[in-house]
Amino acid sequence: MSSEFDHAAVLAKCARGEHDALHQLYVHEGAKLLGVVLRIVKDRGMAEDIVHDACLNIWQRAGSFDPDKGSARAWIYSVARHLALNAIRYRNREITFDSNDPTELDQDEHFQHADVADDAFDWQTGQQMDSCLKQLEPERRNCVLHAYVDGLSHAEIAAHTGAPLGTVKAWIKRSLLRLRECMA
Repeated sequence: MSSEFDHAAVLAKCARGEHDALHQLYVHEGAKLLGVVLRIVKDRGMAEDIVHDACLNIWQRAGSFDPDKGSARAWIYSVARHLALNAIRYRNREITFDSNDPTELDQDEHFQHADVADDAFDWQTGQQMDSCLKQLEPERRNCVLHAYVDGLSHAEIAAHTGAPLGTVKAWIKRSLLRLRECMA
């Protein structure tokens, strides 16, 4: 690969109905999309279904992408994240009652309420993490995000940012320490 993947061009091809563009997008971003969605829903089967639905949604809505409002890659990931968050909301609304006694909760609902509590904790943790990330210098924050959200290696981050490899490693290490302190 001599050039960087052009997400906007691929979305434009999707909008024109070029099936190969969706395949290119899936090959290039599918595993990373799955990783992001899996972190949200914590269920591999559900995550795979959501990524599939996200790809269909991206295909169908590619013409609505507006480059003036943000990057194509961010738009693609926002489609997947929104579907994942909606799936969590829907899953948490499902309530199953014991058919013999509607006043008693069956075991599945008990576990669903436990999931709601866990998700609320995850949401609060996520908000706290956002706040802590905002305290980092932008280039250091971006390095952490490239490593833990995009799944890039230190070398890939160095190439992407133009910073020396040792500097990137130091930034990430120090940033993680600051994040750990902030989250405590």
